[in-house]
Amino acid sequence: MYIHSNILNSNGIKGVFIFLILIIPTSSIFSNSTCTSLKKNGYTESFNTDSIHSKTNIKTGAEQLDKYLSLLKNKRVGLVINQTATIGQTHLIDTLTSLGITIKRIFAPEHGYRGTADAGEHVSAETDKKTGIPVVSLYGKNKKPSAEQLMDLDIVVYDIQDVGVRFYTYISTMYLVMESCAENHKPFIILDRPNPNGDYVDGPVLDMSLKSFVGMLPLPVVHGLTSGELAQMINGEKWLKDSLHCSVTIIPVANYTHSTEYILPIKPSPNLPNHQAIRLYPSLGIFEGTNVSVGRGTYFPFQVLGSPYITDTAFSFTPISIVGMAKDPMYMNQKCYGFDLKKVTYKKAFDLSYVIKMYTLTSNKSTYFGTTNFFDKLCGNTLLKKQITDGLSEAEIRKTWQKELSTYKAMRKKYLLYTDFE
Repeated sequence: MYIHSNILNSNGIKGVFIFLILIIPTSSIFSNSTCTSLKKNGYTESFNTDSIHSKTNIKTGAEQLDKYLSLLKNKRVGLVINQTATIGQTHLIDTLTSLGITIKRIFAPEHGYRGTADAGEHVSAETDKKTGIPVVSLYGKNKKPSAEQLMDLDIVVYDIQDVGVRFYTYISTMYLVMESCAENHKPFIILDRPNPNGDYVDGPVLDMSLKSFVGMLPLPVVHGLTSGELAQMINGEKWLKDSLHCSVTIIPVANYTHSTEYILPIKPSPNLPNHQAIRLYPSLGIFEGTNVSVGRGTYFPFQVLGSPYITDTAFSFTPISIVGMAKDPMYMNQKCYGFDLKKVTYKKAFDLSYVIKMYTLTSNKSTYFGTTNFFDKLCGNTLLKKQITDGLSEAEIRKTWQKELSTYKAMRKKYLLYTDFE
């Protein structure tokens, strides 16, 4: 196991990264979950009530204050956070300020500080209304903290819930913050959280000629790492610009393994509202590069598939504008025919059956993969599109990425902080 970063565990490891997740019985995973919006400390938080009452021994990095509070005392702190940065039902900002920690600046990723902006929507700088702390957007033109924005900070803390998928942009934000911290000699603390898709690894490894904000690192679609583990890999593989090294301290999750099944207490972004959506996201996310809707503009995004170019299915939905989820969704006010996946049993795999099936059914194959190379950027190569149009089976396609995936899996083992699933 690679241990280049500082780690703080129950025996006195130094480190920080938060990840808040709760275990549920397997029988609960496929039940109809109830989501409730709670108002706490001035922040609106969405909870899946199945998880609130779950019994668990998991403690996220953020919850283990005794492991990192001393690292923040008498320091000017910058926080890289969003709505998922909580300890119980209290936001990390409220907890730290109540304990006398000086928070100088907040950095917000895609979807904003409170997680309500649409995917790709411009997020502007603001000031936290409750504390008066300035908020800097790390989405849009300013994706990386500048030297000026870090100048008056002594330390930067990262606490954002990830979902373990290469094209989920929070890890791109973390990578760029690490790079900026390395360039400006600022220590970086990660409060680790579990990975809800951390119990398998699958998909093509990114062809780095397709590097973009939805894929900045040579990872498979499902990378099988927590943010803390990924930070170790970034340092260990010298992936930062000019092979820079970031001084990282990780607070690991207590009582978590990569075999742990759990659901998130707060949705990580506007269109991943529950466990089913999060588990299907690795396989459905690539549809964002096609002419198929994943249900943005409904109350069950990433749990349905549909298109006006398909007409022979029993299931349909009509996207509408929904504030806080999708203001201007694809096919707004148009009926889309397709499939209801809300209760389907998900696979622990990058499942190609959906993208192949929808291609066979669509009457508009010419624009199925869009008019740009965004589909290629999401899946990680230029081959998958051609393989599907050529009629290759899923089994045949999967064989073509196994060599690179096996190499990645071996490398991954060096950076694990938690007992693996295999």
